Amino acid sequence: MSLLPSISDLVARARSDLRVGLPVVLVQDGMGLVVMASETAGDARLEALRALGPVVAAVTGWRAETLKIRVYDGDIARIAMPADAGARWLAELADPASDLGAPLRGPFKEERGGDATLYRIGLDLAKSAQLLPAIAGVKVTTWPEGLTVLPARQAAQDLAGSAPLSPVAAARLPMALAGAGRLHIFRPDNAEIEHYAVEIGRPDRAKPVLARLHSACFTGDVLGSLKCDCGPQLHTALSEMGKAGEGVLLYLNQEGRGIGLANKMRAYALQDQGFDTVEANHRLGFEDDERDFRIGADLLRRMGFGAVRLMTNNPRKVAMMDAEGIDVVDRVPLIIDANRHNADYLDVKREKSGHLL
Repeated sequence: MSLLPSISDLVARARSDLRVGLPVVLVQDGMGLVVMASETAGDARLEALRALGPVVAAVTGWRAETLKIRVYDGDIARIAMPADAGARWLAELADPASDLGAPLRGPFKEERGGDATLYRIGLDLAKSAQLLPAIAGVKVTTWPEGLTVLPARQAAQDLAGSAPLSPVAAARLPMALAGAGRLHIFRPDNAEIEHYAVEIGRPDRAKPVLARLHSACFTGDVLGSLKCDCGPQLHTALSEMGKAGEGVLLYLNQEGRGIGLANKMRAYALQDQGFDTVEANHRLGFEDDERDFRIGADLLRRMGFGAVRLMTNNPRKVAMMDAEGIDVVDRVPLIIDANRHNADYLDVKREKSGHLL
């Protein structure tokens, strides 16, 4: 066993670097891309980046559509950074907060031709760090020492994969809604956030278990937000498992459909401007839903479950469980009454995300 970092270790280090404004280097076939996250780039480091060569920014196709930037690379767009632009320009390229009042104006000089692979991986890396998916980079053949260097192909594979989870701790936990249970903590091996499993009663591993994959929602689960149905769904699932005397609730730390709490609040601010949930995510540069439900399948397997009665309105969860070898013998609806604050949100879940409401 080497003391040197694995590719997952390097990707974890690169995430941290981008979050504090440090550049990282993606390397493929002798060519490197020194890349910074637009959201955290500062003027001093941006000038140091410019000293290496022409700076090219990149955004996802969704963000490019909002800014009326032409897309020549399929799902992303590359833009030559103007010589007089600074960190504020990059921030406005990434963040749609001022799009309606003071939009970032072109003309934009789109890059076309050549290989955009390194930029695409850079955007995936920014997403995985829960930063806005917008980056700035310079292609180089040599780069400054001391930066985190990632072999691009291996980094792409690591970002696309699902990190193995290991049990860390478990203890008895009596609950008001579900009664007697145990809380299990699982930690991924790539330094990302931990996920939890709430085991109600003593479910028979040989039989389908009543299960719920619940994505963390600080605003709904903790603050009782009326803008979504997350809190009531969590409480109803626990109550139903308590009545049944057994069940497993998987609490996956994928806030805001996988974009993180900060970006979720950005999406909420866009909703205040009149955009729906899906439109807000797209304006931020994200997909409709960035969650990875393979995590839930992995947790179930590690706990010894192979079949579930899944409490969900989301067909995508059922499909992912089936694809990952977890037999969904029954889909148990989890319908919550609408209120005046979340009625439109629930309509969008049904009409655009395919939820069975």
